[in-house]
Amino acid sequence: MKYAVAYYTRSGNTKKVADNIAEVLGVEARDISLELPGKVDYLFLGSSLYAFKYDESVEKFIEKNAGNIGTIVSFSTSASGNSTAKFVKECAEKNGIKFYPHSFKCPGSFMLFNPGRPNEKDLNAARDFAKNIKSELGD
Repeated sequence: MKYAVAYYTRSGNTKKVADNIAEVLGVEARDISLELPGKVDYLFLGSSLYAFKYDESVEKFIEKNAGNIGTIVSFSTSASGNSTAKFVKECAEKNGIKFYPHSFKCPGSFMLFNPGRPNEKDLNAARDFAKNIKSELGD
């Protein structure tokens, strides 16, 4: 299996989660402003909600790279506790990309909300999420 991890972040919360997932997968987490490293079987894509909205650059990244992505696995952080999985799934399917049925989300710190998050417990959960998917895929 060829994996990649890409993320969009404003505060750094999603990057922390991306780095921990990437460590398990043996790849480098890359900002979505960078090119994908060729074709990938599974793209772990991290994003967040800002004022209950996603950033449009995530959709543009999916559209631009659709031909190089087999399946998207969604993960997200958010001060509100909501996930971006529904949005990512819609974008993936609209672009002919499969969407993995399990996603990961954890709180992200923003102003007075969720101070110190994601914390070590959240990052351990992110690593476990990646390990479980690798195991499910027989990798």
